[in-house]
Amino acid sequence: MRIVFSLIALWLAAALALTAGAGRCAETQDVEHRVSQLLSQMTLEEKIGQTAQRNLGAVLASPGDVAPELLNPLREGAIGSFLNAGDVRTKNILQRIAVEQSRLGIPLIYGRDVIHGYRTVFPIPVGGASSWNTALIERAARIAAIEASASGIHWTFAPMLDITRDPRWGRVAETCGEDPYLTSILGAAKVRGFQGRSLADPTTIAACGKHYVGYGAAEGGRDYNTTIIPERQLREIYLAPFHAAVEAGAATLMSAFNEINDVPASGNAFTLTRVLRGEWGFDGFVVSDWNSIAEMIAHGYCADEKEAAFKGFTAGVDMEMVSTTYENHLMAMIRDGTLDESVLDEAVRRILRIKFRLGLFDSPYRDESRVDILLHPDHLAVAEELAMQSAVLLENRNNTLPLSRGLESVAVIGPLADSPVDQMGTWTMDGRIEDVRTPLAAIKAYLGPSVDVLYAPGLEKSRSMDRSGFAAAVDAARRADAVLLFLGEEQILSGEAKCRAFLDLPGAQEALIESVAETGKPVIAVILAGRPLTFESIKDKVGAILYAWHPGTMGGPALAKLIFGEESPSGRLPISFPRTVGQIPVYYAHKNTGRPPSERNLGIPTGTPLDPRDFTSNYLDVDFTPAYVFGYGLSYAEFEYSDLTLSSNEIAADGVLKVSAKITNRSDVAADEVAQLYVRDLVASVTRPVAELKGFSRLRLEPGEIRTVSFDLRAQDLAFLGMDMQPVIEPGLFHIRIGPNSREGVRGEFRVR
Repeated sequence: MRIVFSLIALWLAAALALTAGAGRCAETQDVEHRVSQLLSQMTLEEKIGQTAQRNLGAVLASPGDVAPELLNPLREGAIGSFLNAGDVRTKNILQRIAVEQSRLGIPLIYGRDVIHGYRTVFPIPVGGASSWNTALIERAARIAAIEASASGIHWTFAPMLDITRDPRWGRVAETCGEDPYLTSILGAAKVRGFQGRSLADPTTIAACGKHYVGYGAAEGGRDYNTTIIPERQLREIYLAPFHAAVEAGAATLMSAFNEINDVPASGNAFTLTRVLRGEWGFDGFVVSDWNSIAEMIAHGYCADEKEAAFKGFTAGVDMEMVSTTYENHLMAMIRDGTLDESVLDEAVRRILRIKFRLGLFDSPYRDESRVDILLHPDHLAVAEELAMQSAVLLENRNNTLPLSRGLESVAVIGPLADSPVDQMGTWTMDGRIEDVRTPLAAIKAYLGPSVDVLYAPGLEKSRSMDRSGFAAAVDAARRADAVLLFLGEEQILSGEAKCRAFLDLPGAQEALIESVAETGKPVIAVILAGRPLTFESIKDKVGAILYAWHPGTMGGPALAKLIFGEESPSGRLPISFPRTVGQIPVYYAHKNTGRPPSERNLGIPTGTPLDPRDFTSNYLDVDFTPAYVFGYGLSYAEFEYSDLTLSSNEIAADGVLKVSAKITNRSDVAADEVAQLYVRDLVASVTRPVAELKGFSRLRLEPGEIRTVSFDLRAQDLAFLGMDMQPVIEPGLFHIRIGPNSREGVRGEFRVR
């Protein structure tokens, strides 16, 4: 009987899948028919209008007040999109003009930088990536879409999919870190969260994978700068997350500011047409980054705006953000035969396709009463959970953390203990400081009136050099049972164009640490920052370091629960932390070289400039390892990995290897662990990294519990691009490891035959 029921269930599932597939096919055919029908009616002027995106923030006098210079272009169909278009009422007013007063009634698409939340602000993306929690990140993106769509937004310029291995770059805050596998998994989750099951759902927004491509590899970590990336690295590392986003259904992509191998990304036909459309079959549209088409002149790639318009458009950028080279020059180029109108038709087809998929032609207006969904308690709960799971415990000597709730007094010190704007981090255009719950407020609420919370900022801002507040801070520390130091970077020090040559704690923060540490009280440093910082000189002066990134609206309550042990820290680093800027780039998936540094030298430098030793790929004056490796993070629990088991010691080129290990919680604390799977291809026709992440699993273990974590490693997961730039799976020996980070764990080996 069970077999019969199982067969019926399988038949029903197959029938439902076929029905759903047929429905999607019919929906696609309908959209394509409507696009073709509309395109056939459009004038040249109306087609060009669809390629134009204006920044309404520059001309918006007040909410609901439409500037006179916008009326005629909207009525003529000369604008296809706005970004920064005011509140939902203003958007509806503009939309009515476009839909009801223009000849063809083509709706506008409204874009906005909804990067890590809307009114409910989640941790910055590199912080969220530290959770290694795919489902929670997807949920956060879904909430961001619900809130943003309630404000009339159709389209977000996220997720950011740039791989970076240089923490000097300000925009590391917006990334998921250094690894293409982790970024691909989390980036695809964000796409699914933003776009939901159907773009036509009014609570979804279209995703935009950015910045396409190679932006995170800018020379010297300087924003907007040159990138030189060999094709194999371009495809395997920098393009991989974008491919994953396209596979997840991302509606749009954004071309980058940088040049790639001497050709600006916004005029790069290789990436925009050959790879994106030709190889991946992407049928959405590409928007330029802000003014990046016109900036190809400054790059030295175009002589003037007309050439910039031609090169950007023919390379594959469909919509121009803010600059107006398309508006000014496409018409003349088509009329004089420089540009074929069919190229314009294809770009407009892609733009209209997304507008139809978003349901804008059928439901162009947004319900103005939905704004009560902003800051919903369920949204805040997810923000708090993600902030908790994003915090990474870097140091915890002598179990300084967690603190006991039975303390009589706690000193809360530092410029970031009660700074809402800094807690939100970069790209929080719609977050409000009055919504933010700071660590100071949260700790007071958490401990209640029975515990004396002594607050002294010590420094006005993270950049401050004025030490006049030190005396009060030291006095508070002396009177307290324990000290919480909230340090790091202000919001303004990370993000776009916020690159730093030095990564130490800015201002006089190190001096503040030293002054407070001299009291002899237990000191915990909680660092709020937009990037990895270096603090080798002071880390031994504190008992514990909790790296909170910029944790968003609910960062305060999340940190209070971690500090006082209600929950154990479970964040793991998505990017390596250097000991000093002189090590950069330092990342886990590096090549071995012909003279690798010796493992026996771990923890010590190999000499000094006055006394050099060892002829290996190393520095004389600093350990070759990072301060904290990729995937690293401590817990209040103690986890032990054992018994690595492989389903076979060899697999065929089309096979699957099941890999498992036991994890034991050796403590009396329940906590989450992030088990990570790494492989190394020892010999190949092109050299491979010393380790590559191939899987991860977040799991919770109760005190004393033993769990088995398993991964299915497909042989195709071991493929790489050979000398002919084609994917290849080569036979040979592989090392494999399951562990808590990119350096530790239980090891084994297998062969591909």
